[in-house]
Formats: sequence, C-alpha cells, structure tokens
Amino acid sequence: MIETDLLIIGAGPAGCSAAIYAVRAGVKTVVAGGAIPGGQLLQTSEIENYAGFVNPVGGFEMMDAMHKQCKRLGVEITSDEVEHISGEKSPFTVLCSGGKEYKAKSIIIATGATARWLNLPEEKEFKGKGLSACATCDGFFMRGKKVCIVGGGNTAFEDALFLAQFCTEVNLIHRRDAFRADQVTVEQVKNNPKIKLILNSVPVKILGTDAVEGVRVKNVKTGEETDLSCAGLFVAIGAVPQTEFLKDSLVALADNGLVLADERTHTTIEGIFAAGDCADKYYRQAVIAAGSGAKAGIEAAAFINLHR
Repeated sequence: MIETDLLIIGAGPAGCSAAIYAVRAGVKTVVAGGAIPGGQLLQTSEIENYAGFVNPVGGFEMMDAMHKQCKRLGVEITSDEVEHISGEKSPFTVLCSGGKEYKAKSIIIATGATARWLNLPEEKEFKGKGLSACATCDGFFMRGKKVCIVGGGNTAFEDALFLAQFCTEVNLIHRRDAFRADQVTVEQVKNNPKIKLILNSVPVKILGTDAVEGVRVKNVKTGEETDLSCAGLFVAIGAVPQTEFLKDSLVALADNGLVLADERTHTTIEGIFAAGDCADKYYRQAVIAAGSGAKAGIEAAAFINLHR
C-alpha cells in the first residue's frame, strides 16, 4: 500500500489546480489521472475564454502545460484508475484497478463530467467541427451564422438566449411541447424574434461534409422529417458526472450523481473534498473548475497540516 498526504482523483483543470496549491503548501501530493489524464479539454481544439492566453489555445496544449507545471513542483501524476474509496475518517483507503492501493490523509475528487450526447452516428465526425456541447465555449465562433440547439431545460434555453445575441437565427429543438426550463426563461425565448422553437422533434442525422451544415429532425407525432440548415449544432441535454466509483462509498451524491459539496469544497466526509464539474451544478467551465480546484487544494492542505 502506498501512503501519501493527499490523493487527487482526476487530472483536469480542477485536479491540477488543486495539486499546485497543495504541493506548494508542503503536502505530498499524488494525482490519479486515469488512462488519459486531462479530462474533456483534451477534446477541445480551441479555447478562447481562459484568461491569460492572447491567442486561442488547444485543450491538449493547455493540459500538457498544467501537467508539466505540476510535475515541476513535485506532484506525482499516475495513470491509476480509482475504483473505490473506503473509510469514514482519515486516513482513507483508495483501491485502484489492478489491485493497487493508496492510504491518503485527504482526498480531492476532481473527476469531472462528460456531456450527454444524442448518440447519432455522425457525432464523432463532427465534434469540434460545428458540433458542441458548450455554447459558452464555442458560441463565439458562430457569430453571424445560423445555429441549432437541442434541449428543453434551463441550460438549453439560456444557451439559446446567449447565442441569439450574435447569431442570425437560433432553432431550439425539443422532443416535447412542454419544458423543464423556468417559465420566465421560456417566455424570454418565445419573445425573442431570432429564436424559433422546433417542438415535438428530435434530431436524427447531422448533415455536412467537412463541418456541420445542417441537421435533420423528425417530428415524433407525425413522423415527418425536415432538414434545417445551420453552421453549428449545440447539444444541451445535460452532463454525466464521473462519480460511479463513489456509489458504494460514504461520500454523499445528489440524485443526478454530482458530489454534494459546500462552497468551500467540503463533502459529507471530513477530509474529502470535491472540485470541478463533478460537483458543479451550473457552469462546467475550465476556468471555474480550476478556481474550485484551488479552493480544494487550500482546504485539503489546511486539513492535513492540522492533523499532522
């Protein structure tokens, strides 16, 4: 069994930021990054909304720099896949695939979340080429163009309003004619002349050659199919927190799988903290994940140093 002060699960912006703050506070820190450390940003071709970069930066490039910064400071980043956390108080036992075990005085959960997609065969081809699950991240590139967005909750409606600020037309596609979004937001969308509601409809095919050129939708009541032209398709049907390994632990989860953590990143177990998209109800942005990771790193270091 390997002993360490702090084990961080996840090597995305939240995990790396937490590691940087913790190791600089004198805490022995190991990051279990999984088989491909870096999180969702590795699939992002251009990031333009992370402060400090004059020009757009690639997700792989950003995460590579974060990992190198962590290692320069003395953080150990491994490819371990965590399968289970046991213990109701410090120190905790962490079991990884292959039988490897850690004993850690504190743990930070920073495993992120993955976007929920439409499961259309063209998705893999068009991701990053007009297909996105983040209007806040990629909407800017659709300035002056027609776009479509899929969803019926607050995120979809808020994204539609956001995109309508600089897109010529926004088609909001929803499989029903009732919405989960707040009524005030629904009315704002209905009153916006740039937004058209495509109701009782589901996307069945993404159209295009080298990039998204449109989407084919099917009316679930009539069976009629219609092609909508667009340069961007945004999917806003939720995200899946990567917290399955916590199901049998004592760390409390919300019904949607998010880790329950307070504003100081404390979970329901003293000494275990959570940061980034795995605990974020609203934003799911890299810069916010990094900020919450910094908070978790500070809190975990304080906990460890208090209990030495």
